[in-house]
Amino acid sequence: MGITKDLKFDIETEAIGKICKALGHPTRIQIMTLLWRKDNRTCGEIVDLIPLAQSTISKHLLELKKANLVEVKYEGKKTIYSIEVDNIEVLKRYVSNYLSTIEISEQDKETVLTTKRKMRGRNRHLKQYNYQFPEKKVKQIAV
Repeated sequence: MGITKDLKFDIETEAIGKICKALGHPTRIQIMTLLWRKDNRTCGEIVDLIPLAQSTISKHLLELKKANLVEVKYEGKKTIYSIEVDNIEVLKRYVSNYLSTIEISEQDKETVLTTKRKMRGRNRHLKQYNYQFPEKKVKQIAV
């Protein structure tokens, strides 16, 4: 068992982890985007907008529900999904605080592709940068 299994984090950190895990799939992000644009949608409405099977959308909605990102209301036979705004606010606060603490110096911005480790060998001066040559032709492998 890994060390992280035994660690206990504060409630907000646990919530952020759960939210990020739930948002770790493009379909779930798309569902959240649709709900943000128009709240109170049924699974059928979401299926009409995302070309996946109803069962697949339902599974993604369940993951979002487990992370408390969507609220579920039942109206007769219809299940209505909407955004759980409080948890989105938790995520927004976390991301805002995180981004406000990051500082990248101008020098580092210009040298993002520079290798930080020391190179050995006679061509080490060439390996200082991760060059990209878009015009260079890639050899095609015959099949």
